[in-house]
Amino acid sequence: MAPNLSAAETVPTEPTVPTSMDLLRLAAVGSVDDGKSTLIGRLLHDTKQLFDDQLVAVEEASARRGSHAVDLSFVTDGLRAEREQGITIDVAYRYAATPTRKLVIADCPGHVQYTRNMATGASNADVALVVVDAQRGLRDQTRRHTCIAALLGVRHLVVAANKMDLVDWDPRAYHRVVEDMTSLAERLGVEAVSVVPVSALHGDNVAAPSGKAPWYDGPTVLDALESVPLRTTTATREQPARLPVQWVLRRPGGGRAYAGMVSGGVLAPGDPVVVLPGGRRASITSVTVADRVLTEAPAGLSVAVELDTDLDVSRGDLLAGPVGAPRVVETLEATVCWFAEGPLRAGTPYRVKHTTRVVPARVVAVTGRLDVRSLAVERGSQLEENDIGTVTVALSSPIVVDDYRQNRVTGSFVLIDPTTNATVAAGMIGPLHLGPTGTTRQRG
Repeated sequence: MAPNLSAAETVPTEPTVPTSMDLLRLAAVGSVDDGKSTLIGRLLHDTKQLFDDQLVAVEEASARRGSHAVDLSFVTDGLRAEREQGITIDVAYRYAATPTRKLVIADCPGHVQYTRNMATGASNADVALVVVDAQRGLRDQTRRHTCIAALLGVRHLVVAANKMDLVDWDPRAYHRVVEDMTSLAERLGVEAVSVVPVSALHGDNVAAPSGKAPWYDGPTVLDALESVPLRTTTATREQPARLPVQWVLRRPGGGRAYAGMVSGGVLAPGDPVVVLPGGRRASITSVTVADRVLTEAPAGLSVAVELDTDLDVSRGDLLAGPVGAPRVVETLEATVCWFAEGPLRAGTPYRVKHTTRVVPARVVAVTGRLDVRSLAVERGSQLEENDIGTVTVALSSPIVVDDYRQNRVTGSFVLIDPTTNATVAAGMIGPLHLGPTGTTRQRG
């Protein structure tokens, strides 16, 4: 609903908006059948996050599958097809609270066919909970998921070396996972990795310590999640402001406001802005949200702003602070995760959806393909399903971008098949960057 300025009231200097400083978003990733859903179900069960009716539903679903024990994977596998096949298909979101923070948990599918869903679940994550079958070790899909998470900006890994009960809690199996994950994390530029030996089926080292691994004195999975540093969401006046325009609101009696979500920095009345891609300049006269006038709007808040100049601003334009303004481009050099069954080849037309703007585009070159085992970028003329690679995309009209590492919103896009309207790739603007950005360490 459009803000009603006549009924708006001025609020104090600090806007009364919810804070997410105590919120941790995590994505459970890894290969199919390694136990992600069971681990999440066990974590929710052992921290008493499940209601009685949820437990009854899980018990009934377990009985229908012929299981004598409660199958906690059904806590997140809510689709009928998931329970029948015993795999996760869609991303399942669950919510939990610990004494120190709130958790938003995305249980991502491990099957290679649903890699696109995994990328969606990991796109807003602060930490990846990587589940590895200690018997099998790291598989290609686990490596692919970890690579995608790192490319999406996830800098912390909590690794569950699962099914340790099936290897009689042999420390050698655990240390193989430690070595492989630490090596992979270092090469991906992940800042921190913690590997925990667990049995999700029996609850060992998930929410409470287990005596079955006397050789391990590190944290439980829950402890490790509680100790991951939170990514700060507090915007500062020094950060460049961004507001992709989603909607133009006509005001009663004349005038317009421009609505969208602040995706960087802080917007406030009196701030100068440049309207891109056109380049015209104006100043903000008011910022409103939910019938209230704000003195400033931080990133993540959906607002409506008014300008002191009557400019031609429409959906797809972007308001930005003139200092550190994003680039206006008609060609993208980007890293993409390719999801379609058919290959991505140069010369193919698509539509690019970037923030609130959709433009026709054409892939003019496939410049590289990532080998998920060696992490080397190889030469290639096409990308196959679930490949990660680099491309050059020509646009029919300009868009306004940042590099993905500077801004996740203005630095990302999706490719859409114009014939089927299916999303066929997720893209991150900028080169494929894999390499040390900090210190990778093993805890425990």
